[in-house]
Amino acid sequence: MALLGLFLFTFLAVHLTINLTLLFDPTKVLFNEAAHFMGTNPFIQTFQWVLFAGFVIHIFYGVVLQIQNWMARPKGYKRKALSEDSIFSKYMIYTGIVIFIFLVIHLGNFFFVKMGWVGNGIPEVGGTEDMGQLVIDLFHHQSYVIFYVILLLIMGFHLDHAFQSAFQSLGLNHRKYTPFIKGLGHFLAIVLTVGFISIPIFIYFK
Repeated sequence: MALLGLFLFTFLAVHLTINLTLLFDPTKVLFNEAAHFMGTNPFIQTFQWVLFAGFVIHIFYGVVLQIQNWMARPKGYKRKALSEDSIFSKYMIYTGIVIFIFLVIHLGNFFFVKMGWVGNGIPEVGGTEDMGQLVIDLFHHQSYVIFYVILLLIMGFHLDHAFQSAFQSLGLNHRKYTPFIKGLGHFLAIVLTVGFISIPIFIYFK
């Protein structure tokens, strides 16, 4: 659970780096080249199934562990420990479910358009798919931007606790280094969340 979480954390960082090119390259060339590379490279095409499996297994373990916790103590403590008062820790399973729904919708948007089931298909430029324009078109819809930003904030809450929790689950708990790990987790969660949110907001108001 912890290792898969850190793996997915790394994926989000790479994903954000590629998406941010839309803010600094109006031509969308860098983004489209990256999208084309990932869509045609055999290794990436194989690895995407590893990534998908990582999401599925991570979600599965999350649900199983939560059910085990509920079964182990069907009745809550009379007095809760301070650690349980953390909203990030208390609602991890629920924010995880919301993120899963967001993931399905996010991937579905591109898949349905690519298959021609929604809209007019993916636009092309120079004979190749203009994925950058597809992203821009999606973020020109106010309702989608608001929905996207809200779900990204929920993702940020999930990531904030997930990073430090992963290290604790791996047994890396030390009175000297744990505060640093927690601080780093807060920082990374904020950077990823603000970074992803800045993209739809910038595109919508541009």
